[in-house]
Amino acid sequence: MNQLDALRNVTTVVADTGDFRQLNQFKPQDATTNPSLIFKAVPKPDYMPLLKDTMARFGRRTLDEAMDRLLVRFGCEILSIIPGRVSTEVDARSSFDTMATLTRAERIIELYQAEGVHVDRVLIKIAATWEGIQAAQMLEQRGIHTNLTLLFSFCQAVACGQAKVQLVSPFVGRIHDWYKKRAGSSWDDAANAGECDPGVRSVRQIYHHFKHFGIATEIMGASFRNVQQIVALAGCDLLTISPELLAQLAASDGAVRPALDPAHSRDMPLEPVNYDEAGFRWALNEDAMATEKLAEGIRAFAADAVNLEQLMKEA
Repeated sequence: MNQLDALRNVTTVVADTGDFRQLNQFKPQDATTNPSLIFKAVPKPDYMPLLKDTMARFGRRTLDEAMDRLLVRFGCEILSIIPGRVSTEVDARSSFDTMATLTRAERIIELYQAEGVHVDRVLIKIAATWEGIQAAQMLEQRGIHTNLTLLFSFCQAVACGQAKVQLVSPFVGRIHDWYKKRAGSSWDDAANAGECDPGVRSVRQIYHHFKHFGIATEIMGASFRNVQQIVALAGCDLLTISPELLAQLAASDGAVRPALDPAHSRDMPLEPVNYDEAGFRWALNEDAMATEKLAEGIRAFAADAVNLEQLMKEA
């Protein structure tokens, strides 16, 4: 048995890509997208016709509506291949505006429903800012499920659990990158691998907290740099993995044993944690890595949204 099949036995495997023609190769349950992945896919010959057709039909609408229609078009193509859910991201430029996020998310769901897609097959991806988490809470109360992304800190995860969001996507690779860059020449790859990887440790802390206190929010490890990080989180609710790393797993034989067990988490001596807005903002401020990576991630997604808009104008 290859490692990908072994991983499926303990964790729900999700594909992190906008290149939906790769999905049949790996047969994931769910799929995640973001503006950067869509921007990367659109110029390819297989996908440019989707852009041109969308702009031919809706190019006279506002650019933000045309973009949402393009994202939904990709999402519908993905849903025709996978059995589960697709995550579609709200424009990152709304990350600090609760009502703008709410409005954009509701429009995305309406567009999916117009295509005959049931609301339960879509997760609205929202950056895990305080404003984004509040928007997600309101959406969940309206029956629209959310995936809180750009999550780098324990306080972000706790606030998401309090808001009863459907799913959180704590990032592994970007946390690893930050600590490696900060350490510079003193970084020891071997000492910071596997379960000792700072990104892996972050996800494990969230997992233990959620399982110990019976928080129903799903945990989906994301942003992996290598197979070792993935294997170190085997047993997590879900893991979203790039096609490149899915291919490495599929090409490698070997057992993948659960590294996380909810029963073990329930037995841990943990103290309850809760955050109001002031406490959340202070905790995030105190975490330099999370503060920097959240801001950097929002800027990068926003820049790719602008780049995607430019491609749409030129189509």
